[in-house]
Amino acid sequence: MKMRPVDRQIRIITACLMLFGLLAFPALSGAQPRMIPANFSQLAQHAKPGVVNIQTVKTIKGGGRVFRHFFGSPFGNQPGIEEFFSPFRSMPRNRRESSLGSGFIIDKAGYIVTNNHVIKDADQVKVILHDDQEYDARIIGVDPVTDLALIKIDAKGLKPLKFGSSKDAPVGSWVVAIGSPFGLEQTVTAGIISAKGRIIGSGPYDDFIQTDASINPGNSGGPLLNMDGEVVGINTAIIKSGQGIGFAIPSDLATSVIDQLKDSKRVSRGWLGVSIQDVSQEMSEYYKLDPDQGVYVAKAYEDNPAYEAGIRQGDIIISVEDEKISSSRDLTMTIANLKVGSKVDIGVVRQGKTKTFTVKLGERPDSSEDFQSGEELNNFDELGFMFRTLDKDLADQLGYPLSIKGLVVIRIDPGSQAAMSGVRVGDLLVEINHKKITGTRDYTQAMRKIEKGQTAHMLFRRGNSQIFVVRFEK
Repeated sequence: MKMRPVDRQIRIITACLMLFGLLAFPALSGAQPRMIPANFSQLAQHAKPGVVNIQTVKTIKGGGRVFRHFFGSPFGNQPGIEEFFSPFRSMPRNRRESSLGSGFIIDKAGYIVTNNHVIKDADQVKVILHDDQEYDARIIGVDPVTDLALIKIDAKGLKPLKFGSSKDAPVGSWVVAIGSPFGLEQTVTAGIISAKGRIIGSGPYDDFIQTDASINPGNSGGPLLNMDGEVVGINTAIIKSGQGIGFAIPSDLATSVIDQLKDSKRVSRGWLGVSIQDVSQEMSEYYKLDPDQGVYVAKAYEDNPAYEAGIRQGDIIISVEDEKISSSRDLTMTIANLKVGSKVDIGVVRQGKTKTFTVKLGERPDSSEDFQSGEELNNFDELGFMFRTLDKDLADQLGYPLSIKGLVVIRIDPGSQAAMSGVRVGDLLVEINHKKITGTRDYTQAMRKIEKGQTAHMLFRRGNSQIFVVRFEK
């Protein structure tokens, strides 16, 4: 039969489209046929018995402060400072407050993992299983730094979830979140891992999995599961106004913390006792380092492990136990995961030469150390700063470890030396001319000792990794 012109055109167009598809998407041409799950029913049915709803009751003294599920600097705009300090002006009477969260069972003995902020300061913790059975839970241990908590119930016939490796969960892979958003128990949502290693300013061990699986208030503490039903993350946070952006603590980080909480009810971490910052491109070229190699020691504190081993300010740490160190975060995570008291070889570059120091690791100071109420300098100083002593509330909001002390910049006078220095609102002043600053009295005394025309070298901390020095002429 003779082919009509229109049929010939259709065949040509079809062939071109098929060829284009193979050329444009060559990876897909040989892909496995099962890329998108038909549904998540079987996984959800398997995992639901291991997911719990957590209800807490706590006494709020003087009004307290609701945990911020949405991360972000409270100092994004300077006028916002008033919003932060306004609760101190009027203190309501004590009241009892209820809150909801999620968690998941990790063994048949009744241990349950959740977020620290879910059960923090709770007078009563109640666990509700998938079949509506209720149990009173006791808190085994908490780790505020990673926002993890371990609780326990006395129950039989529990069906625990298994941990998988977050390292083996690639970006783009399917994940399922189960929890109780807004109190709606056993809610199942699905999405993919959008990114890994996210830093959102919540603490020194930021290493979050980002996912577009729907996570909302009440999901906190619930599991993020791979397609094998294994827990690869603990749902923790969302971004305010963000659509489809949620964060989970990686399972590889969580399991080591949970094991310590289970064994000793507390977490200990390795400690060098140094202030560090990433190496700039100029510094890398000056010391002839490879790109992304090493971290700069801005301060080695006396009577601390690194100093006692011989490491000094100005050294560049390039390795730990022959493992390359590429960033401040990399060093912090590496040391924290090492056993307290262990001896490790630290490779450094000093004045262009490579040296190795053997350091006996100490224990990172307890992050639960209490701070006294913060004092505030209510007027701009001669440089144009307005400070407030770092207290527990400010440390929580800005993500500073509670082992650090200093003065937080809460306002900068436009047109002043401070305004032209590069210092930002939220930065933390920790030293002036090598003298530690722990409060407003230290600051006043240090500035009085500097004569007119002399230089004040101020050591600031920004977030959890950056240390920098600013010079001011008095």
